[in-house]
Amino acid sequence: MAIKYNRVKSTNDLDLKDRLVHINRVTKVTKGGRTFSFSAIVVVGDGKGVVGYGLGKASEVTAAIAKGVEAAKKNLIKVPLLKGTIPHDQLAKFGGALVYIKPASHGTGVKAGGAMRAVLESVGVTDVLAKSKGSSNPHNLVKATFNALAELRDAAMVAQNRGVSVEKVFKG
Repeated sequence: MAIKYNRVKSTNDLDLKDRLVHINRVTKVTKGGRTFSFSAIVVVGDGKGVVGYGLGKASEVTAAIAKGVEAAKKNLIKVPLLKGTIPHDQLAKFGGALVYIKPASHGTGVKAGGAMRAVLESVGVTDVLAKSKGSSNPHNLVKATFNALAELRDAAMVAQNRGVSVEKVFKG
């Protein structure tokens, strides 16, 4: 899988901004009554090609969000961006969620819904077309979008993997 190659090792020099994607309230019924807890899925990104997601669970919303941010900072990847969009179209799946992201011309904007929009805007994409099929579960959508972004490769990465020049990648 492509994720291991794109991992970001250090978070010290990054200016990460967090975005809350979804909060889920869970009720546990016990002998003493109902116990509420919260799970929050959070996306962090620097807007320049680094993004991560995390899940936090706690008995309070703020604690769940804080835990989600900490988990997201441990799960960062570097995404190749090309003039505010992605280098090529990509299809990815996670669970029941299937996502398709496609590069768009300048001025298009982020044409994506819900959980996909949060991930794409956090990574710094300004122009992209996206479609989600199947499950609309925010957890699976975030993970499927994350998988799609992790599999993206720019011309320099392809040339390096093949051991040829960047010009030869476009000719061949």
